[in-house]
Amino acid sequence: MTHAIGSRRWAIADGYIPSSSASDDPALVSHESACVLNTGDTPAKVEITLFFSDREPAGPFRFTVAARRTVHLRFNDLDDPESVPRDTPYASLIEADTPVVVQQTRLDSRQPTHALLSTIAYCQD
Repeated sequence: MTHAIGSRRWAIADGYIPSSSASDDPALVSHESACVLNTGDTPAKVEITLFFSDREPAGPFRFTVAARRTVHLRFNDLDDPESVPRDTPYASLIEADTPVVVQQTRLDSRQPTHALLSTIAYCQD
């Protein structure tokens, strides 16, 4: 039996997906990710809502993280209920029905010298 760690509500205040990349290699395409860890014994149902400075929120985007597993979700791949806009600042609220841990990663490969950012999200129960 594994004990669930984390929180049910997380926020990533800084989101941005550049529309260009220095490479066509999928591993090097500019992207934004949320890495979600579920250490518990039951699947975590997760919803993401995106917030913008000049329009109504988008979402919720829904997915499941199996028990004792992790999902590295690229925001670039989200398209239901809509695609995440490129070159547009946004923030995300991530809510789960069981405690999870969320970490943000961004790869900005617009320049040949790539920039990688990773940070833990803000959590609240």
